Amino acid sequence: MHGSLATYPKRCSAASRAVWMPLWKQTHFLQCCPSSSSPASGKAERHNRSSEACGKLRRLATRGERSTGDDMSWQSEVDELERQTALAKEMGGPDGVAFQHGRGKLTVRERVDLLADAGSFQEIGALAGTATWEGDEVSGLKPSNTVIGMCRVDGRKVAFSGGDFTIRGGAADAAIGNKGQFAEQTALRTRIPYVRLLDATGGSVKTFEKMGRTYLPGNSGTNVSAELLQYVPVVSTVLGSVAGLPAVQACLCHFSVMVKVTSQVFVAGPKVVEQATGRTITKEELGDEKVQLKNGVIMNLANSEAGAIEQAQRFLSYLPSNVWEAPPVTDPDDAPDRREESLLSAVPRDRRKIYDPKKVLNAVLDKDSFFELMPLYGRARVTGLARVNGVPVGVMANNPKFNGGSMDIAAGEKTIRLIELCDTFHLPLVYFADEPGFSVGPAQEQAGIVRAGARVVTTLARSRTPYICFVMRQLYGVAGGLHQRGGDGLYRRYAWPSTHGGSMHIEGGTAIAYKRDIENAEDPDAKRAEIEAMLQSISSPFRNAHAFGIEDIIDPRDTRPLLVDFVEDAWKVVQTQVGPGSGPSYRP
Repeated sequence: MHGSLATYPKRCSAASRAVWMPLWKQTHFLQCCPSSSSPASGKAERHNRSSEACGKLRRLATRGERSTGDDMSWQSEVDELERQTALAKEMGGPDGVAFQHGRGKLTVRERVDLLADAGSFQEIGALAGTATWEGDEVSGLKPSNTVIGMCRVDGRKVAFSGGDFTIRGGAADAAIGNKGQFAEQTALRTRIPYVRLLDATGGSVKTFEKMGRTYLPGNSGTNVSAELLQYVPVVSTVLGSVAGLPAVQACLCHFSVMVKVTSQVFVAGPKVVEQATGRTITKEELGDEKVQLKNGVIMNLANSEAGAIEQAQRFLSYLPSNVWEAPPVTDPDDAPDRREESLLSAVPRDRRKIYDPKKVLNAVLDKDSFFELMPLYGRARVTGLARVNGVPVGVMANNPKFNGGSMDIAAGEKTIRLIELCDTFHLPLVYFADEPGFSVGPAQEQAGIVRAGARVVTTLARSRTPYICFVMRQLYGVAGGLHQRGGDGLYRRYAWPSTHGGSMHIEGGTAIAYKRDIENAEDPDAKRAEIEAMLQSISSPFRNAHAFGIEDIIDPRDTRPLLVDFVEDAWKVVQTQVGPGSGPSYRP
């Protein structure tokens, strides 16, 4: 015998004894009891069966030592899960991470740490990747180059996806499954905001080799991307060079931001452009911030990745988690009845002089609450988000510092985006108007200003969000008419004493309407000046008020108190509008 049966139970726990005791008895029996076969063969058989049983016993004993004392424990598998998860977190390995840092960029996991509230990151599909097997053991794991999951941002849950440039530059051939689309579906089904951390080069011809064939490009996945825009806030942060589908995804959102110097956006990179056109060009010339901010492809610019993610977080702070909720209201830290003396002289008496509309916004809105959108695009109009007595609102104002504040195609597109955003997420819309009219001239006509103007008119007419306008100086033509909205939606307007307007400017219209009088006069120039002076004398806003052409002329210093009063009424209306809107759908 190898030992007394009584000696072994003393060495192990009761749970372990329960496992190996039957095997030990089997071994002991085989050693002690003779076989019916011949002595020699019986001895060999007993030896083999005894060795097999002892081997099982040793393996179970070893496993028992590793266990917590529970023979049902899966601790060894949990240990393996943790080991493989650690392998996945190595991303593209030390060299890939060093290369990423050497280009002044963070890794995708460092970016997630910046986005998420501490301890809130819940990764989805961490083990998706290409595993190297040695027998039944995983010796290595190259993860997918997309990291997805959920986290909290300022306490609210969001879904996100991030490209891992340390693995094949984020190219599609290193993807495992469609994790990005899964993240979008998670946001849609959970009704939570969605954030993209973009740093990927898109498609690769290596995919053909991997598949063993070519394929026709598909578009089925973009249905979810488009549907998201109607239901939850979507943010795209461009944190490196993006091309192909990732470049399009940079625009499939309500807010986009790119990083100065390190980010570029283009349909195809320099090598593809060279092959297609024969032109040698850099990625910066193709799509850096100097290109994509001015043409409106990307909305905002940040000086660093941390700054870009901070802008994403701030944008989300004004919006509800989905269209079935009202926007998040904060405790106001600004007096609702504040009257700023600077407003009394904000608009120059000389109509030819300009002013800074942002100073007006800062004097009326909650202090430090204005977050500008698209500051380098369509600069004749300022747009953004802000708070009024703690309530989120959309804000727009004409900017006479650029193009006299007149609406060109870019300013019109900028206006449409804001109206659609406010209508989708139930933000009251505030307009500080000083509109000279649509921008005129051959360049705008050739670019299609008339059709662009029709789009703005249609978008505003279909909107249902509460809308208020403060007329600061001038309103002329069809573009000037956009300060007003018909229908049964909540609308209110006030005029400052500096207000004037009409179907067209007196200076331009006089030569047309009084052409014969001017031509027949002895001194045509003097006659034109006389007529213009007469028309100017009857352009007083008080005459308009007498005819109830304007409801109220106000002291500019009363603008904030009146706006606070409107927002209080608007908030009650907003409560009845939650859910998918009947107004204009959001288009990127």
